[in-house]
Amino acid sequence: MILIIDFGSQYNQLIARRVREQHVYCQIEPPDIELPKIKSLSPEGIILSGGPASIYEKNSPKVDLQIFNLNIPILGICYGMQHMIHSLGGKIESTSKREYGLAELKILDKKSIFYGINMETPCWMSHGDSTSGLPEDFKITASTENTKIAAVENVKKKFYGLQFHPEVAHTPEGKKMLSNFLFRVCGCKKTWTMKSFIRKVTEEIKDEVGEKNIILGLSGGVDSSVAALLLNRAIGKQLTCVFVDNGLLRKGEGERVKSLFKRHLRINLRFINARKRFLEPLRGIVDPERKRRIIGRTFIRVFEHEALNIKGVDFLAQGTLYPDLIESRSAFGGPSAVIKSHHNVGGLPKKMRLKLIEPLKHLFKDEVRLLGKELGLPDDIISRHPFPGPGLAVRIIGEVTARRLSILRQADYILITEIKKSSHYKRLWQAFAILLPLKSVGIMGDKRTYEHIVVIRAVNSLDAMTADWARLPHTLLVRVSNRIINEVRGVNRVVYDISSKPPSTIEWE
Repeated sequence: MILIIDFGSQYNQLIARRVREQHVYCQIEPPDIELPKIKSLSPEGIILSGGPASIYEKNSPKVDLQIFNLNIPILGICYGMQHMIHSLGGKIESTSKREYGLAELKILDKKSIFYGINMETPCWMSHGDSTSGLPEDFKITASTENTKIAAVENVKKKFYGLQFHPEVAHTPEGKKMLSNFLFRVCGCKKTWTMKSFIRKVTEEIKDEVGEKNIILGLSGGVDSSVAALLLNRAIGKQLTCVFVDNGLLRKGEGERVKSLFKRHLRINLRFINARKRFLEPLRGIVDPERKRRIIGRTFIRVFEHEALNIKGVDFLAQGTLYPDLIESRSAFGGPSAVIKSHHNVGGLPKKMRLKLIEPLKHLFKDEVRLLGKELGLPDDIISRHPFPGPGLAVRIIGEVTARRLSILRQADYILITEIKKSSHYKRLWQAFAILLPLKSVGIMGDKRTYEHIVVIRAVNSLDAMTADWARLPHTLLVRVSNRIINEVRGVNRVVYDISSKPPSTIEWE
């Protein structure tokens, strides 16, 4: 495995993806990870990520300097390189010529990290500070016009530094550079597969759970469905899946879940009608974070109450993923910026009777889909678009009411139906409707109307960390708009969201 130290880079999850794409497992940890834990992980290599700080800032993130004495290969990227250089006696300074965006990298030594790479290749820079003096036994291996020391190495210690970002698509040969570090330097083997993940995690679940029972909140989405099959494989009848009708679901969701999991997959499944328990505390609430926290706490209370009726339940399972953790708070205690809380991780109460178990928390969405395929999950579930844990509540901007839920549920159903008919569904990462807290004037049947506005959102993405708005055909958008306005009472205007992530998020709340 490869250990990635998170110094707060917006790209640190992309580093992890690039490593895993080459079938090598990696794990992200904060810079304050203790040395004994690093040793217990037994990494073949360590990658120090980039970050927005300057090495000379008072509170800039730093790692235990003893990692440089562990005889483990280390690759520093951007801030990670500067931290390594500074820690080992080199010099970092702020320069007058900062470098952001594309630059032409001129390679001076092709023996290790740059093996098999062109002598000149584009790279993506994003830094203000630069290295001005090297520690002992380091040498320069690449430069750009503005950055003389763009890459360094200490072959004896197997320390390497890249001032640019090899993990982004703008560095076209970056994947090869990372591959050289993984296989030529660290000697990793391509053993990270979904089969190996299943073996490892099922054993971990068995060891942790023992003879106790688990309840899982099953929403019918990809994440909770895959978690259900994985837990069922590990502990079988010790698992009880609980489907909560919280009144915030898509059209026909309950019957679809019941049909698949209870009748076809033979998984122990309980249904709970908790619509009032969710909708009442949401009355008058417009702040999205308060919505998420209310929904998260209510979920836990519902599960804890249900657990009292199941003998020996000590664990609550959730389908939390890596991006959930990153966007909810600083990753594993690391310095990444908080974006928003997810109900899986940010909405949990501080005091819980049940212990939390999250078998998918180190996986990206595409890996979860691969895992689902390996576990035999039907393709119509595997290819389903992501659906937020708080459901339609965070797609209704403003107060959540039964009437507004009905409007959005119908509009969303029409949107998804038409996208599936047009064969665009599987090409998209996500498509959904949003209901705004605004009304606009319209004319219907020669009469003035003053009714709701529905937003259509459709994006393309690989992992939800970044996304671009989808260029859907105008003919498709026309059909969707006409159907929503004609069939959903209370809507007289439909608009299309053409914002990318960043700066926007995929969901509106």
